[in-house]
Parts: sequence; C-alpha cells; structure tokens
Amino acid sequence: MQTEDWLKAACADADRRGLEGLKPLLESLARSTASLREFDRAIRASDAASISESTPAGDAAGRER
Repeated sequence: MQTEDWLKAACADADRRGLEGLKPLLESLARSTASLREFDRAIRASDAASISESTPAGDAAGRER
C-alpha cells in the first residue's frame, strides 16, 4: 500500500469515528514514513553504486575463464 493511499484511508476512518484531532498526527506520520522510505532508497542506491564501483571487471560471478 502506498503512503498516500494509507493516509486517505486513515483520515477517512478518523472522520467516521469523529476523531478530527487525529488527522494532523496521521499526516505527520505519513510525511515521516515517506521521508524514511526515500532515505532508505537513497542509501540502498548509494550502497549498490559503491559495490559495483569497487568490484573489478571479471571478478566474482562475472569472472571470465
């Protein structure tokens, strides 16, 4: 489930339950979650780039014989 979809569903549920004060907290949680996911993606991409740059051609599984 995408963060935006979750937020819409959670806010609709808060509205049904009469919990208007919960919506700003849900929005903050959604923003924080999106930021953490983006940071994780960036770290993984950076790690993958570092690994591919440090692996010599013809090494490991791609070794030529």
